[in-house]
Amino acid sequence: MTEQPIGILGGTFDPVHRAHLQLAEDACANLGLVQVLWIPAGNPPHRDRPQASAEQRLAMVALALNGYPQFTIDDSEVRSSAPSYTVATLQRLRAIHGARPLVLLLGADAFHGLSKWHRWRELFALAHIAIATRPGYALDAQALDGKLHEEYLRRRSGDYSCLTAQAAGCIITFAITPLDISASAIRARLAAGQEIQDLLPKPVLDYIANNHLYSGH
Repeated sequence: MTEQPIGILGGTFDPVHRAHLQLAEDACANLGLVQVLWIPAGNPPHRDRPQASAEQRLAMVALALNGYPQFTIDDSEVRSSAPSYTVATLQRLRAIHGARPLVLLLGADAFHGLSKWHRWRELFALAHIAIATRPGYALDAQALDGKLHEEYLRRRSGDYSCLTAQAAGCIITFAITPLDISASAIRARLAAGQEIQDLLPKPVLDYIANNHLYSGH
């Protein structure tokens, strides 16, 4: 298999911030991804309802990705009224991309909770999973749920060539540039009227101000 892999980065992006962008850039650099599809969740079943609307979050991601030709928005979850299950999204993308390798990008916290996801075992037949870890902090495999731990031990690889050798099924880790930024902290600072200009791309910051998002009013 010679086609370069495509990364998939889903999330509520409430709001999208610089750590999201850095993770996607690090994934491209480390994993040889030719593209990253950003998929804002429309109706996330595993999380609280986002503060910004789906359309507003989609607009912020579009602003953040301007100038990054390797990043593309997929708005299918936002346009759908169905719950935003990752397995359904990956099934749709697999039908579009055929045998091209797909790489689902997850943070370590998200991966630890993977066994609670809808039809989670089916994800491995649809995509590789790449877990973003901070330098010096290896994934704590012993803390994984028993069934997930079994899958991790069976599928883990330290050789990134597995991402191009097959279309799906490997679990790898990759190091990211540590940025101490979270969407919840950004929302809290905005609600308190504190400065956050270094945490968000300026077009996103302007959009938030113009639309009075996260103000606490």
